[in-house]
Amino acid sequence: MTDQQTNASGAGKAPPDVRTMMSQLVAIPSISSASPDWDHSNEAVVRLLAEWLEPLGFRNEILPVPGMPGKVNLVATLGTGSGGLVLSGHTDTVPYDDKRWQSDPFTLTEKDNRLYGLGTCDMKGFFALAIEAAREAAQQPLKQPLIILATADEESSMNGARALAEAGYPKARYAVIGEPTTLKPIRMHKGIMMERLVFEGQSGHSSDPSLGRNALEGMNEAMNELLALRAQWQEKHRNPHFAVQYPTLNLGCIHGGDNPNRICARCELHFDLRPLPGMDMAELRQTILTRLQPLASRRELSLEFQPLFDGVPPFETSAEAELVKVCEKLTGQQADAVAFATEAPWLQQLGLETLVMGPGSIDQAHQPDEYLDLSQIDPTITLFKQLIRHFCL
Repeated sequence: MTDQQTNASGAGKAPPDVRTMMSQLVAIPSISSASPDWDHSNEAVVRLLAEWLEPLGFRNEILPVPGMPGKVNLVATLGTGSGGLVLSGHTDTVPYDDKRWQSDPFTLTEKDNRLYGLGTCDMKGFFALAIEAAREAAQQPLKQPLIILATADEESSMNGARALAEAGYPKARYAVIGEPTTLKPIRMHKGIMMERLVFEGQSGHSSDPSLGRNALEGMNEAMNELLALRAQWQEKHRNPHFAVQYPTLNLGCIHGGDNPNRICARCELHFDLRPLPGMDMAELRQTILTRLQPLASRRELSLEFQPLFDGVPPFETSAEAELVKVCEKLTGQQADAVAFATEAPWLQQLGLETLVMGPGSIDQAHQPDEYLDLSQIDPTITLFKQLIRHFCL
């Protein structure tokens, strides 16, 4: 399972200061994308993190993601024990449009009390602050381990986190994912499903409908069925913690036919579904298929229905969980919900009590001139130190 394992010797050069760490991390391209033209390896980022963590006494394990050359996860462990705390983040970034940036995306640039650069907020900056917080723990014996987890491909496939869940590793008791939440604890988010529906019929001259089987007309009926399902789900499922309190279904794009005077032989629809916690993705897909199969049979259309990607399950940690209570007390803020998705469901699958909380705002993520506000740095380091003291010392 392990590509590289380094024993915790504590030897070597200590990590640089926070800004130097941020600068070096931002300088390494680690974009993940479904497009091969954009996609990069994240291994250089992971090996740099391991280089900084080893002198602090961490045992570094670099784990290749199966079937994805150049993509690796890092599990860095300080101390031993059956419990402990995971501070988790992803090493990849989204693509960028350099024509819309006011500075070099790969150069950390300070301006107006902000640090600009691709990944400063989402979420390379997190690693620099987590490592800085870990310095204190490295100077004393831990009762439970501290694990810094760095994953691959969160922005595209989530396959780094999936691989860890499938391997059943790492083992710990609590996990904080440092996604940008302006240090507000987040205990739930919606899931993401992106689905592909295809009908195939028979082309023919438009002057005689009996010559063909119109896939576009079938898709029109299918879209009405999907919208009816959406209305049923929205009536049944509500969660007041979310700004949009109900599950959403968006008909995103459609392609069908080739000419006005030909019966459409093939039509393809892509749609997006965002389920609330408590809604099962497999059950939702089966419900859709059960509604659409009779329609396709009646119209003598072949039906193909499959996910565009595996999806992200909805996530929820109980309001009464110890981790939630501790983070609420430390931040003075009640744990809430967000619309964006994270790797939290896979850490939960590992048996970890999981919460999302990190520096920066999601409003700056995936944007030109991405930045981390300087005012977030010291509070984040302090908060991470407090979490380490509570769960590891």
